[in-house]
Formats: sequence, C-alpha cells, structure tokens
Amino acid sequence: MGKSKRNARKDAKDIFLEAIKAAFPETALNKILRLSKTNLKIKDLNLNLSSFENIYVIGAGKAVCPLARGLEKILGHLITSGVVITKYGHSSGLKRIKVIEAGHPIPDENGINGAREILKLAQEATKDDLVLCLLTGGASALTPAPPEGITLSEKQRITKLLVNSGATIQEINAVRKHLSLFKGGNLLKAAYPARVVTLIISDVVGDDISSIASGPTAPDPSTYSDCIDILKKYNLTKNTPASVIKRLELGTAGLIEETPKPGNKIFKNSQNIIIANNSSALSAAKSKAKSLGYNTIILSSAIIGSTKEAAIFFSSVLKEIRASGNPVKAPACVLMGGETTLEVKGKGLGGRNQEFALWAGLEIAGRMGIKILSAGTDGTDGPTDAAGALADSNILKKAKAKNLDPRAFLQDNDSYHFFESIGSLLKTGPTGTNVMDIAVGIVE
Repeated sequence: MGKSKRNARKDAKDIFLEAIKAAFPETALNKILRLSKTNLKIKDLNLNLSSFENIYVIGAGKAVCPLARGLEKILGHLITSGVVITKYGHSSGLKRIKVIEAGHPIPDENGINGAREILKLAQEATKDDLVLCLLTGGASALTPAPPEGITLSEKQRITKLLVNSGATIQEINAVRKHLSLFKGGNLLKAAYPARVVTLIISDVVGDDISSIASGPTAPDPSTYSDCIDILKKYNLTKNTPASVIKRLELGTAGLIEETPKPGNKIFKNSQNIIIANNSSALSAAKSKAKSLGYNTIILSSAIIGSTKEAAIFFSSVLKEIRASGNPVKAPACVLMGGETTLEVKGKGLGGRNQEFALWAGLEIAGRMGIKILSAGTDGTDGPTDAAGALADSNILKKAKAKNLDPRAFLQDNDSYHFFESIGSLLKTGPTGTNVMDIAVGIVE
C-alpha cells in the first residue's frame, strides 16, 4: 500500500468526499454538454441554438446554483434570462439567472413567490423558444404552488405529517403533485409548446424522473385516488387539513383535472436527462478506495426501507468480512447508497444518516478495526448542520466515558446530540450537490 499505518477514519472521509466531487454539478455538466458554435450537444441530443429566438433557464434545488453557474459558463450571453430557486444559504452569484432563496424541507412564502416567477417565465415561452430546466434534490419542497383553496400553512402541515410518518419519497411526492400547480408535469404544461430540456441531478432511488423534484416536467402516473390511499396507509387522514381532503376527493371524483399523464402531447417536444446520480458517485468512491489500498465492493446504489434495518444489514456485511473474509478480504471498503426511511417519534435532533451510524455502531461495538461513515451528499442530514456521522467499534466505550445511553438517544431520535457529545459528527457544509446518501464501511 505504500504507507506504514492506516488512518481508517480519514480514509472513510476522503472516500466520501470523492463521491461528492464526482457528483458536483459543474463536473457532471462538463462531462455531457458541449457547445460548438451554435450546436449544443447534450449526451446524444443535438440542439441548433440558432433556431431558437430565446433561451430561458429555470429550475430549483439545493444544488441548482452550481448547475446554473456551469450552464452560464458554457452558454454565456446566449441565455436570455432565467429564474432558479434554492435553499437558504445555498445560493451563489449568477450573471444572467435570478436566484431566489426559499424554505426547505418545509415550504415557505418565498418558495411560493419563486414558483410563480418560474411559472410566469415558462408561460411566456413560445414554440420558437428553448427552455432549459435544471432540477436537483430539494426542488419539490422549494417550489410550493398550492392551488386555490389550500393555504401555505396547510401545505406545510401535510408535508410535515408525511415526512414524519415514514412515507417514502415517492409517496410524499405523489401527494405534493396533486396539491400543486407546478409539479407532476404542470411546469411543462405551462411551458408548452416551447422546446423543453430538463437536466437532472437525481436524488431518487432508481432515477425515476416522475419522482425527482416531484416531476415538474415528467408524466405523472399517480392519481388523486392514490393520494387518499397514502394518507390512509399512514393513518394521516384524521390530522390532514380538511381543504386537502376535499381537493383529493374532488379529484378522485373527476371534478378537478388530473396531472398530465404519459402519452399527453405536451411531452412530445421535451427531454429529461440524468447528468449525475448515486451510482456515479459510488463509482468514484470505489476508485478512491482502491487507490488507498482497500479491497472494495459496492453493495447497492438503491437501498431503501427502514434506516434501522439498513444499518443492521450494512454492519452485518462488515462483521462477516472481519470473521470470514467474505465477500472480500480485509483491508476492505464496503460502499452503499440510496435513501432510507426514518420514522420520527421522538423530540430529539438528527437525521437518517446519523441514526444509521448509531444503529450500525451498536452492531459493530467491540469488533475491532471496523469503522462506518454515513452521510448525505448534500451536506445536510435532516434538520441539522451535519452531513452525517462516523461510528467505530469503540462507540460504547466512548458513550460510557461520557455517561451516555445510546439507545435512549435512539428512542428520542436524538442521534445528533449523541455524536456531538463523542465528537463524531461529520460536517461538510453545503456541498453543492445532492445524490442521496452514501455509507462507507472500513474493515482494517
């Protein structure tokens, strides 16, 4: 390996940071987009820019500003104008595109105003214009556009209920689409008949374009009836605002127009292109781990389900490597990505990655030479300033030294304060990208 002693903790961080670097918007954009005179090539798509009267840029997400900046560097003065929305603290200077900051994960008034501005610009586009739409993780919450009869506070309430219920991102977004004038293909509907090309950094398992950002430029296969079933599934009907129930029931009865479905004519002149995802980030992490001398495997880029169960599974693979050398021999690095679901019942502070690290930490306690990092690629895990956390086989010793009971912290969903107390939070600040979560396991 070329070095006398490993620093597994540092290696885990470096491997994670390499994954982020690969998913950075400008890096990803430069790999797939080329401008030659007036010909813009995006993967296999060729656009003759001289055939368009105007080029508008719209979009939203926690990583939309770096993506928009990369587009400005390539297209420059060819951009007529644009509007993008990002999370507070995630904006950066753009020259031709207006930036609006708004609330995430709970929508706010700035998000409503920003969504209206984007819809207005989209509606101004004609059949002779090109609209470039940029979407990254967080776009759904950042673009609330509630229909008449539903207030922002009511939309905030149903969003919070869904987030805390353990509902999947697909289920949450299905409801969001049917309480929005923006999502579920409605943005594309507003821009029709303009040519629309959407560039996407995926934060959804399987890269389902109808789920990413709640699919504002994609066909929506979900229905009003599906939304009612979701509320019933998680026992949320009783606490859901009456105005929301009323809209969903009217929609189910066919008295409110459905979101645009597959086959609608508005989709014939549009493309949705994935430019970065969890899989590409994991590939970069694997290359980094191998360069550090680790035997490396990627378990999956599509892990979903319970945070606790995913953590137990991940740690079981690391324990198996320690015990038997399967599926790879130590020194080993095991990588996994996706987005688990955390049901919040306590009143503590944390996120799914910190809770993942704590559950996994308890599983590897006492198994020497095992370290685990779990973090969100956007640099924000839940409503905290941490990207995630690191755990190792000494976790119980560290807890005992501080007189802490890890399981009490788990019961209160307070993993943040546990890891803060033992100095094992991972803080990166806003990373400028978002391709879900990554777990790094090291077996020395």
